[in-house]
Amino acid sequence: MTYREALAWGQEQLRMVKVPDFALDAGYLLEFTSGRKHIDLVLDGREQMTEALFAKYRDCVRRRAQRIPLQQITGSQAFMGLDFMVNEHVLCPRQDTETLVEEGLTILASLQSGSAKNRQANADREIRLLDLCTGSGCILISILALARGQETPIHGLAADLSPEALAVARENAKRNGVSAAFVLSDLFAEIEGSFDLITANPPYIPSGQLEDLMPEVRDHEPRMALDGDEDGLAFYRRIAGQAPDYLREGGWLLMEIAFDQGQAVRQMLSDGPFEEIEIIQDLSGRDRVLKGRMIHV
Repeated sequence: MTYREALAWGQEQLRMVKVPDFALDAGYLLEFTSGRKHIDLVLDGREQMTEALFAKYRDCVRRRAQRIPLQQITGSQAFMGLDFMVNEHVLCPRQDTETLVEEGLTILASLQSGSAKNRQANADREIRLLDLCTGSGCILISILALARGQETPIHGLAADLSPEALAVARENAKRNGVSAAFVLSDLFAEIEGSFDLITANPPYIPSGQLEDLMPEVRDHEPRMALDGDEDGLAFYRRIAGQAPDYLREGGWLLMEIAFDQGQAVRQMLSDGPFEEIEIIQDLSGRDRVLKGRMIHV
């Protein structure tokens, strides 16, 4: 079988089971299994594949036909220009979450500026960052990697209730050359100390909507990372209520939200010791991130 014939076979297999973007996925899986770039596959389309290579491609296509996410098949996902290991124990990093990372970097830059102005008073001070529900670690690791080289040291701590997710996050830290600490914790349960920035992308899908999700998400991503209880807001209530005990004065809380949860979560922060509360939209113009600052006392 030639590369061109294999690609046509893969596209037809995925088309028949109504995989979204079936042509793109079949092509990407052929690139992944063969180790060749798209242009090379076009130019060498009449070249014969080895039986072993086609068997590998066939296995990947069949897994994708079962609606296993492409990222779980290839084992990686690009995010913020970095490469992250992905498996069935973590959510695949989404582009929407880059909005949270970008805002986190903006906040860190302002904290760095403040530290520089008070360098003498803060000679031994480090900026402390906590990421709750860390999953793959993409938020914490991206922030630390992209803020690398800043004058004030940044200490990052990632927390998750899943040991398997923490193992993935640790591997991603190594993969991206980032130093961070990791703790098995149900939100703040095992957390000690105070932080300048707390980030979180908690489960926020209402339980009753889980069955309506795409098969890739519903059947193959960890349910505990998706289920936000009856109204999708359970984790926000806990985080908003407990975060003040772990934020330094003037520290920031930064959370990803669903497009229709902004006002409800904003009210939770308004009811607590937060100021400068703001909802931030993603590139599609939908509410995606909510931030608030611990009131100076």
